[in-house]
Amino acid sequence: MADQNRGMRRATFPTSVSRPVASPIQPSVVYASPDPDALDRQYAGEASGYTYAREGHPNADVLAGLLDQAEGATGGIVTGSGMAAVSAALLANLSAGDHAVGADQLYGRSLRLMKEDLPRLGISTSFADPTDVSSIAAALRPETRIILIETVSNPTLRVADVEGIIRLGNDRGVLVAVDNTFTTPRGLQPLALGADIVIHSVTKLLAGHSDATLGYAAAADRDVAERMSVLVQTMGLTPSPFDCWLAERGMYTFDLRYERATANAARLADALAEMKGVERVLYPARPDHPDHNRATALLAGEGGHMVSFEVKGSRDAANALVRAMPDIAFAPTLGDIGTTLSHPATSSHRALTPEERDALGISEGFFRVSVGCESAETLIERFRRGVEASRSA
Repeated sequence: MADQNRGMRRATFPTSVSRPVASPIQPSVVYASPDPDALDRQYAGEASGYTYAREGHPNADVLAGLLDQAEGATGGIVTGSGMAAVSAALLANLSAGDHAVGADQLYGRSLRLMKEDLPRLGISTSFADPTDVSSIAAALRPETRIILIETVSNPTLRVADVEGIIRLGNDRGVLVAVDNTFTTPRGLQPLALGADIVIHSVTKLLAGHSDATLGYAAAADRDVAERMSVLVQTMGLTPSPFDCWLAERGMYTFDLRYERATANAARLADALAEMKGVERVLYPARPDHPDHNRATALLAGEGGHMVSFEVKGSRDAANALVRAMPDIAFAPTLGDIGTTLSHPATSSHRALTPEERDALGISEGFFRVSVGCESAETLIERFRRGVEASRSA
């Protein structure tokens, strides 16, 4: 049998007059070209095709097309994670001696990247309040090249003055990159407002099922987009075909999931605000949110699928709340079709000192909720049990 198989040729796909309804997965690492001239034409951009999966593959391009459509972008790139997209946006547009400004309430790993890793590369960083454009303006320097903000901050759900910061960046010739993960393209399209770069952790609500780790970045300017694409290829930030395939499937139900989760979040936020033992509730669509007026104008009155709240007490109260809700996944993620609960002090912001967390309003009793598509009544009853348990603790 070994002798018979020694000369076996590689299989080719059968031809068909019909086409698959579901996109096929193409996990191939390499693609064969007919001859050196053809390969040369591909690299010169004179012919379309694939060569090596680190430089791009069909499943990534299919997903990128769907994400471009959602964000009103062209030429966006899919990366291996949300942080890979953040890294691509920063590293592709910064050099030693440059300066970057970040919002002071970025996702924990984005903060770490800017506070620890960029300075090691000779890039200085500053942080400012994204809800106050004058604070961002005061942080700018002659060598500032980019501003990184989140539309809605993690985990305190503050709403950035996106339009004001974009105008500031345009006036000063500074790139503005907007991480739109919490808001999603249904809530806001930053490029349409004049942002230079939009970023997503596709892992979250866009993919929606906690089974694919991916990111996305798109730029308004072709040169900026090309720099990011080259860096992604060079540093190997390329996504897996299987994850892209899973996320593509998730994108087809994104609108439905977004609408259900947003409606549930509004009801849960109002219910939490009425529960004894809840110190505060943060939800952009509620009138008591500190940025309610901006959220109403910027997000067309929608609050999104994220809710944060705080209960009275220390770690014991936090433990009791989580243990009383076994049907709610306690996990450091968001955007799943089911509701998830996270504790920033021990997950996303654990690298900060207690004093730094206090300054952001993140106590031991502070929780972030990514609301899913369950029955709203069921969710409210589960959280009522949790809050009551925290009071008893």
